Amino acid sequence: MQTFHRIVLALLLAIALPSLAAAQVDINSADAKTLAETLSGVGLVKAEAIVAYRTSNGPFRRIEDLGNVKGIGTKTIEANREAIVIIDGPAKPRAPAQNGKPLAAD
Repeated sequence: MQTFHRIVLALLLAIALPSLAAAQVDINSADAKTLAETLSGVGLVKAEAIVAYRTSNGPFRRIEDLGNVKGIGTKTIEANREAIVIIDGPAKPRAPAQNGKPLAAD
């Protein structure tokens, strides 16, 4: 019977671990709750600080930019490097046309 329990436990771990390891989060679009649930060592308060920083300063360009957020240090960044992704946002909107002619792009 004990062998059966070990086999079941091994199967459950084999199924669960890959899904846990594959959890990734885009720090430029995730809400605070998702950040807190996905990132190790980041609770709701730090996650809200990430969202506030992103709102005030624009999207993160590099993972290391998280270090600019109060309470997020090198150890936290390194512990979560595999879980963090940065997905480029939508293309910059074009300037509106004037008198039927498009304006020059920036």
